[in-house]
Amino acid sequence: MAEKINFVLVVLAVLLGFVSSDGPTDPPDPAVEFLETQGDKPFRVFTKEDIARYSGEDESQPIYMAVKGVVFDVTSGKDFYGKAGGYNALAGKDCTRAVAKWSLEPEDLNSDISDLTEDQLKSLDEVYKGVYLAKYPVVGYMSYRVLGKPHDEL
Repeated sequence: MAEKINFVLVVLAVLLGFVSSDGPTDPPDPAVEFLETQGDKPFRVFTKEDIARYSGEDESQPIYMAVKGVVFDVTSGKDFYGKAGGYNALAGKDCTRAVAKWSLEPEDLNSDISDLTEDQLKSLDEVYKGVYLAKYPVVGYMSYRVLGKPHDEL
């Protein structure tokens, strides 16, 4: 009986991508995991107006920001993203472009990455995975990502 259970677990692990005959795989993306674990439960979809309510201005509210259409709760980093924080300009919006360019300029505080260089896109992926996915919980998705659009209409 135990052998059958072990066999089933190995098959499921292979099918789910946790085990590969090619060697180890990257750990699962928490954003994808979030969607997969929702099952029939709805997940939160944010518009620009929705996420703007979580900019750190109201200290009784959590602080949210989005990168690559994934909304993160960055409240634990309120010293950085809160009202007086150096990165507050990023809070309350999808700031994918700004993260990619390491910019706090108002014209970069959006999700449009259509004209970024390969180096900027690589930087975006590194920061997205190494900082945001690694440190902050996913609380939802921007509407453009859910609808399959490349970025918010600006």
